[in-house]
Amino acid sequence: MTLLPFIGSGFVPTGSMPAGLRQFAERQPFTPIMETLRALLTGAPVGHHIWWATAWCAAIALGGYLWARRRYNAR
Repeated sequence: MTLLPFIGSGFVPTGSMPAGLRQFAERQPFTPIMETLRALLTGAPVGHHIWWATAWCAAIALGGYLWARRRYNAR
C-alpha cells in the first residue's frame, strides 16, 4: 500500500503517463481519493470520483475489519 500513492495521480496527472501505467493508475484506490481531495480543495466539481473514493475506503475498511476479526478469533 505504500507504493500506490506514487503510482496514482497524487503527483502526476494520469493523462501524462504511458498507456500501461495509466490503466493501472486509473483503477487503483488512491487515484479517486486524490482526485476528490484535489477537487474539494480547488473548488472544482467533484464528479463521480467521490463515489469511487467512498467505495474504496469502505472496501478497505471492511477488509481490514474482517481480517482483524479472523485473526482475533484464531487466538
